[in-house]
Amino acid sequence: MLIIPAQLSTYSSLKDRTLKIVFETLEPTPEQLTGIALTQQKFGYLAFKIDKFKQAEKDVFETLESEYQDTGKSKGQRLRNVLFVYWQQDNKDFKSFEHYYDFQMEKLINHFKNKLEQ
Repeated sequence: MLIIPAQLSTYSSLKDRTLKIVFETLEPTPEQLTGIALTQQKFGYLAFKIDKFKQAEKDVFETLESEYQDTGKSKGQRLRNVLFVYWQQDNKDFKSFEHYYDFQMEKLINHFKNKLEQ
């Protein structure tokens, strides 16, 4: 469980009716920074309270189980979408997204192929 003192900075509504919530913290400890890095892109619970959490409240968090079912896009679809937005921002002289996508995928495949032991 990761508990970090923070200030709710801003939020905005997204077009899929979800929210983007931004918090600001003091300089994190190395342990907190590691905890943040390890939980990136993970589903979890967010609790925000102006006062410190009591131990009984923390204990409740430990019993929560996720009901989250990812029925969204596959990792491949997400990668393609990210590449598309990146191509829109800077097409690197590629006339079509398909050519850009093929180029980037070959580059990615070759990157990992080169890491394989021969």
